[in-house]
Amino acid sequence: MNLDSIDFSKELPQNGKIYLNNASVSLMPFSSIKAMSDFLVNYSSIGPDSIDSEQFLKEKLIRIRKSIADLIHCKSEEIIFTQSTTDGVNLVSTGLSLDSKSNVIIRGMDHEHHANYYPWLRLSKKISLKNLKIDQSGFFDIKELHNFVDSNTKCVVLSHALYNTGAILPVEEVGEYLEKKNVPFFLDTAQTVGCFGEYDFKKTKSDFMSFNGSKWLCGPMGTGIFYCKKESSKLLEPNSVGGESAMIYDDTKLAYKDIPDKFQTGFRNYVGFVGLEASINYMLQFGLNSIRSKIMKLSNIMREELSKISGVSFYGPEEESGRTSIVSFSLEGQEPQQVVERLEKKKIVLAVREIRDKKIVRASPHFFNSEVEIQKVVDEIKKL
Repeated sequence: MNLDSIDFSKELPQNGKIYLNNASVSLMPFSSIKAMSDFLVNYSSIGPDSIDSEQFLKEKLIRIRKSIADLIHCKSEEIIFTQSTTDGVNLVSTGLSLDSKSNVIIRGMDHEHHANYYPWLRLSKKISLKNLKIDQSGFFDIKELHNFVDSNTKCVVLSHALYNTGAILPVEEVGEYLEKKNVPFFLDTAQTVGCFGEYDFKKTKSDFMSFNGSKWLCGPMGTGIFYCKKESSKLLEPNSVGGESAMIYDDTKLAYKDIPDKFQTGFRNYVGFVGLEASINYMLQFGLNSIRSKIMKLSNIMREELSKISGVSFYGPEEESGRTSIVSFSLEGQEPQQVVERLEKKKIVLAVREIRDKKIVRASPHFFNSEVEIQKVVDEIKKL
């Protein structure tokens, strides 16, 4: 589908702003907001704690779980509802069985997003944390990974794509190797689900995966997904327990239920997941490959136009196949925070991010952005 011919201004709330911070939190379609409102009204009308509402909610959750499972190509029961990407990271970092001989392999240390770094850094008090050295874009040497893996490696941790440079890491190659070595593999996919086209995430061979609904999937905040491969669920001890996740047998003995219940205690953000499902369905009508094609076109245009400005430096891979739509750059003599603040006064929303201790400006266009908007942004940057 040709998305360039569609006017999205009436389908998503924008208030005259050019919003290019979708790698953080994206806009949500009016249809998703309405779906959430309708759910709340219907749920209350039925009676929130009634026999009818129980069945109503059960059917909704089965459908929502299947929609997300279809999106990433996994079994429905492998989908666990959380609040955020961070929740999923912590389910793994706190759930693995570790001792003083154990090691976990991560990439780039403080080059990684905090959510996928701090939980593992905390483990370094009791285990060995092995750090893969990286180049300027964030890539690592696969041979070093091979050398790091040993019989005490309890997990290898990567992001599918990087939040700061947009680099897409070679996760399929890593997953293939780790599967042969029988080493668990965790992926932060917050920067790929929804903007990566039609992709079978089983190709990564990951045991665990975490992402949220409010970035590229255009869902509400407070919605997160933790994927746990059914065969790998036994590797994790839940970090919380309740009546929804466990049961008593022989009067005093506790047993965990099967996934997804094993990792879901208490009530979930049901209305949020209704909104997320609506956003997914909204995007699927255009086609994920069409979305990937458009956002990369916008990204390439922005890079090309910005390159004409004296003093602009880019960060991340030049090759389109090696990156997402993220455009990370700096302007000589201009502080990134000031650049972002001055642009926001012009109703243009970008973000300040970091590559280790260096601050940069990050733009992340999505399917509802246009070439005209990109050109306006570049024109305003020229005036800074």
